[in-house]
Amino acid sequence: MDKAPLFDDIAQGPANGSAWWLTCSDGVKIRMGHWPATGSAPARGTVLLFPGRTEYVEKYGPAAAEFTGAGYDMISIDWRGQGIADRVAPDRLLGHVDEFDHYQADLAAVMEAVRELDLPKPYYLIGHSMGGCIGLRALHEGLPVNAAVFSAPMWGIGMSLMLRPIAWSLSWFTHSYGNGTRLAPATKREGYVQISPFEDNQLTRDPEMWDFMVRQLKAQPDLALGGPSVTWLYHALRETAELERMAPPTTPTLTFLGTNERIVATPPVHKIMGGWTNGTLVMVKDAEHEIMMEVPESRTMFFKRTVEHFSAHP
Repeated sequence: MDKAPLFDDIAQGPANGSAWWLTCSDGVKIRMGHWPATGSAPARGTVLLFPGRTEYVEKYGPAAAEFTGAGYDMISIDWRGQGIADRVAPDRLLGHVDEFDHYQADLAAVMEAVRELDLPKPYYLIGHSMGGCIGLRALHEGLPVNAAVFSAPMWGIGMSLMLRPIAWSLSWFTHSYGNGTRLAPATKREGYVQISPFEDNQLTRDPEMWDFMVRQLKAQPDLALGGPSVTWLYHALRETAELERMAPPTTPTLTFLGTNERIVATPPVHKIMGGWTNGTLVMVKDAEHEIMMEVPESRTMFFKRTVEHFSAHP
């Protein structure tokens, strides 16, 4: 572990944060951000926040303020290929990973760092979007958390039923014949918030949170990431299909999903949560994809219910 940059000016999180470089078992270097709990009382545990595809540590500065203020340490991650972690494709803006299992290698490095830093137990999971996919796999593999929360989890890839068989066959063919680092069809090389207007965007109804994301990438353009590679799409389709077939874990879980979700596929979320004996699905009226960056009443509800959920499983 070595100290890494943390861009406090754009994170707008607690002032006492830090970041670390972590080296994974295959030599890939990723980044972990850490914010300790505030106040004089002993910390109530550590929140492991797993970001989605294209995201980076600083995006969750406001979330860190919520959880550290409630008495929890919080960590977040630049997965491989994102943020200022090692990018594994020749084109820096291409969202690429060779295998989805490699995200679990990232997580293994994170958990080793969490133990080395002696961060307070118990641990709690929050998985947003792709981080929800990584997090669900981790729960199946025994991630030692007392409770979990998912925000718009990527348990299925959002696309029409007509396009799904085409996506399967095209991504398999292109990946299998050595062209997997091409940009996936119908996606763009540039980052979504960099080229899209606020009007009718698929992330948030809150103009201030939209501007927050835009300002971050203007200030630190190296954090930006565009569309996924064909290989990423192929492995994402395989991973989500396998997770959907598995019986849900027993971890106490809340999952938040906006009624206007347009990025991840929603039927797998309803299916998995419908079979989750110790889980509850919370539908957030009119919300888009970024529940933690939605309008104030929606994100206040999310943080309140999440802290209550974690508090119930000490």
